[in-house]
Amino acid sequence: MHVEELRASLQSFGWLDYLVFCLMLAICAVIGIYFCLQLRRESRKQKANGSEEAASSAASYLVGGRQMKIFPITMSLISSFISGITLLGTPTEVYLYGAQYMYIMGSLVLMGFCMYYFFLPVFHELNLISTYKYLEQRYNRSLRLFGSVMFIVASLLWLPIVIYVPAIAFNQATGVNIHIVTPIVCVVCIFYTCIGGLKAVVWTDVIQTLIMFGAMALVLIKGTLDIGGPGVVWQKAQETARLEVPNFSADLSERYTFYSLVLGGVAHWLKSNAISQNMIQRYLSLPTLRDARIAIWTFIAGVLAFLMICGYTGLLIYATYSQCDPLETKLAQRNDQLLPLLVMDTLGSYPGLPGVFVAGVFSAALSSLSTGLNSLSAVVLEDFVKTFRKSPLTEGQTAFVMRSVVVVFGIIFVALVFAVEKLGAVLQLTITLSSVANGPLLGIFTAGVMLPWVNSKGALLGGFSSLIVMAWMCISAQRDLVTGDLVYKRKPYSTMGCNYTFAGEPREFASLALDGAISSGPSAPFQLYRISYLYFTLFGALVTIVVALVTSLLLRETDLDGVDTRLLTPFVRRWLERRRHRRSKIPDPGQKASNKQETKT
Repeated sequence: MHVEELRASLQSFGWLDYLVFCLMLAICAVIGIYFCLQLRRESRKQKANGSEEAASSAASYLVGGRQMKIFPITMSLISSFISGITLLGTPTEVYLYGAQYMYIMGSLVLMGFCMYYFFLPVFHELNLISTYKYLEQRYNRSLRLFGSVMFIVASLLWLPIVIYVPAIAFNQATGVNIHIVTPIVCVVCIFYTCIGGLKAVVWTDVIQTLIMFGAMALVLIKGTLDIGGPGVVWQKAQETARLEVPNFSADLSERYTFYSLVLGGVAHWLKSNAISQNMIQRYLSLPTLRDARIAIWTFIAGVLAFLMICGYTGLLIYATYSQCDPLETKLAQRNDQLLPLLVMDTLGSYPGLPGVFVAGVFSAALSSLSTGLNSLSAVVLEDFVKTFRKSPLTEGQTAFVMRSVVVVFGIIFVALVFAVEKLGAVLQLTITLSSVANGPLLGIFTAGVMLPWVNSKGALLGGFSSLIVMAWMCISAQRDLVTGDLVYKRKPYSTMGCNYTFAGEPREFASLALDGAISSGPSAPFQLYRISYLYFTLFGALVTIVVALVTSLLLRETDLDGVDTRLLTPFVRRWLERRRHRRSKIPDPGQKASNKQETKT
């Protein structure tokens, strides 16, 4: 059998699979309709009570009236965070480059402590809807607009990839063109996000998270049984050095080292969780800071469990195809089709189960897309419309703005999928491109809560400087990957055991070289943009902080006594308050001399 015939035979998506998939979409639409009716009931009740219609309408739509429960919010956080990018990208990374990437889980725990102590107490006390209103309170309106624009840019770079990922899985399972299925699924997502608000998004996330976990559990259990048990998986992984101790190399260009995974990983998780409107909006929908802190740790526990499942799945893919690499034979035409290929290979003979998996991948994508659209609605309303409009909005105008934003951006994201198709593997692509906007943003927020010396001029200059540097780095790095000038060595693989024909000769690829970057020549000079992609967000944040702090200190315009302590993280707040208390006890030298003269008299 030729590889083309085998690929076609694996695309055995039957009517029961389509039924399962459509059922998932129907459930999401029904949830949206239910919460749309609930929002209307709340609106009528508020009118009867004479409350502020527009403000209460926006709070209900965007933060669920700040009365959400911990369980659905935690599930929503997990579902929003674990997009299809993680679902397909993490197993692919482990298959190609080994399990070194999984040490990034340690940085997720460190991120939890940073959220718990530094960021969340500040944001929750300020009772915000838009995270970027903090920047206006801490600096000025220009920084608020800069932060909001950066969030929109980051969403434009990230969400099209989120949409594209499940379309890859659907294409592998059915053969249907990605540009046919993408608009259909996105219309459903835009529909329930538009009419139902945050509550619809959160409760569809709950359903989607359960489907996602169930789909991965099916693949993991059935695939492990087929291969002969977990012992076979571990053995094959050890034989090809896919199970590794931490790499303590100081080479910044190596794909994964202990330092890039820990230091770069913390910055990567922070920009996704601590300063992102997508995530903060959910924490702020909980009534108390205590509830939000509980949600942090339950969210981290869920993400860690899911990352372990994805990491093991990557090893399982290698164990299944250790003698016939599907990428070399073109059975899988893209790196990110490895997991869908495994699913169709192991579950294809069970009607309905491939449909569950594809529904799970689309659930991960829909949760991230609906979260992003809801957050963009909040940012546009709070940071642009309300900021520049002199008269307050009516309830009808508020509803129109929020829903229009969802529809317009939804259409834009679907259109941008055409560009994403040409740009490479999704996990590295997402982290690299999102660093353009998120590096400067993380730096501005971190300087705001941690460094009271930083003023608005310094922060703005730091943000723009970092934006220019990060744009150059990310575009250069992605260009080199696309053109082949930058290559990462894979772990060993083979095509000696294939039972089908393909272009080329069966070969054994047994090089155990490190997974470092290979430049165009052995004596090529060090180039900054060729550092590990995990450092990108950290580097962008550091550039912002250093430029902002140095500029602020040189200008000498910061009045520490005038900084609002509510805008600082608790331990900096206590230090500044103690400093002010000590200064208040030190008498003025001129006043002291006057007092001495009065005493003599």
